[in-house]
Amino acid sequence: MAYTLSGDDACQITQPSPIPNPYWVAFSSSAAKLIDLELGPNGLPVDPAWLEICAGNSLSTSTHQFTNPLSTVYSGHQFGVWAGQLGDGRAILLGDINSQELQLKGAGKTRYSRMGDGRAVLRSSIREFLCSEAMHSLGIPTTRALSVVGSEMPVRRESIETAAVCTRLASSFLRIGHFEHFASLQDVLRLKELGDLLIRDHYPKCQDTSYPYLELFKQICDRNAKLVAQWQAVGFCHGVLNSDNISAIGLTMDYGPFGFMDQFQIDHICNHSDQGGRYAYHRQPQIMHWNMVCLASAFIPLLGQTHDTNDAQTLLREALEEFAVSYAKAWQSLFRQKLGLTTAQDGDIHLIERLLQAMHESRVDFTHLFRQLGQVRQEQKVQTIALRDHFMDRELIDQWLSDYINRLKSENSSDKERQTAMNLVNPKFVLRNHLAQVAIDKAKQHDFSEIQTLLKILANPYDEQVEYDAYAMPPPLDIERVEVSCSS
Repeated sequence: MAYTLSGDDACQITQPSPIPNPYWVAFSSSAAKLIDLELGPNGLPVDPAWLEICAGNSLSTSTHQFTNPLSTVYSGHQFGVWAGQLGDGRAILLGDINSQELQLKGAGKTRYSRMGDGRAVLRSSIREFLCSEAMHSLGIPTTRALSVVGSEMPVRRESIETAAVCTRLASSFLRIGHFEHFASLQDVLRLKELGDLLIRDHYPKCQDTSYPYLELFKQICDRNAKLVAQWQAVGFCHGVLNSDNISAIGLTMDYGPFGFMDQFQIDHICNHSDQGGRYAYHRQPQIMHWNMVCLASAFIPLLGQTHDTNDAQTLLREALEEFAVSYAKAWQSLFRQKLGLTTAQDGDIHLIERLLQAMHESRVDFTHLFRQLGQVRQEQKVQTIALRDHFMDRELIDQWLSDYINRLKSENSSDKERQTAMNLVNPKFVLRNHLAQVAIDKAKQHDFSEIQTLLKILANPYDEQVEYDAYAMPPPLDIERVEVSCSS
């Protein structure tokens, strides 16, 4: 198993708790390829034992035996406040296949459940399943979702809902919170085990440097800086960027009250529980950097093996400065691509920021706008460009479009080639909250067809798929905004 820390102070053997009468709700044949799972014509595993595995009712199939399922301890900062010991409160790591860790989310209580029941509900499990697979198809690093298994077992949240178990896959589920936990205990042995594990399996080039742990820290920062830039570029809001929800290998993980923006708001808050707006869209880069500061603090004992404390702090502080550089470089590159720009010129950043400000003021649909932008032609009169109708201040957007066309002309780009390139980075389809809610509502009636439809559409988010045009449109005005909270 990939998680090889010694001692029950790091993890504990945890048996999943069965659910009655499990049934398949959703299954990803794409994720199944990662573990070479044989599927039948119906897209489900040939071996029926996998239903019991993914339900948490069994630990063996005809080809696999999961002998030591476990839950791990970690700590972290939640909404900027040190929360102390946390851990896998409703996640159980079964084992690994093909270097992919299999984890059940919602399979019952663990040692770290605190006051929770260790369960997940159908609503949140479907959301995580769909978004995990959608993010993968967008090319954004993420944990994967193999399946959702449902049961009529009641689970109390704000109201009585039904239980579900989501099976997740990742090459590692290690979090910033794992480092924070052992640093808070001044347990250098465990910190070293964590660092060595990551270097061995995920950052091997660090081993060839003079100070492997310092380089490891830099690489973790770099991956997460680029990750959050990718979120910004598709209008994705995570919702709960607590340090214990941040991957040590730069994956999007722990899908809860996430949301892809419809109407663009720079300060958009997708989490109904986030009343202070700590995790709003425009703050995500800042908060990810803040989490890297938490990681830096946890790395001081590791660097302390080769440096005194002051030198270690100085080196980590200098390394943290590279986060902003990595983020800015990635963000600028991604948004230039979204505008179809192939070169970097003075004034590009101002051009991008002016568009985002205009979109904010007019609450323009983020995904739809950037997809439409590829249709602009350099010889077109500004007044004939359809997307200007999305803006309340016509004079403002007309001036921007004029400047944008002049910028395109400076590159002598081909309109056709540019649109093709832009369509490869500006998705037509994202998992909008109202679409997910329709799938959830149908699933509650045991109709899982909408989940499969969304899975099919979101597997090719950059393709036209004209038969599914309705799924690319913003939600109708008469549809009430779907609110999600930490319980989601």
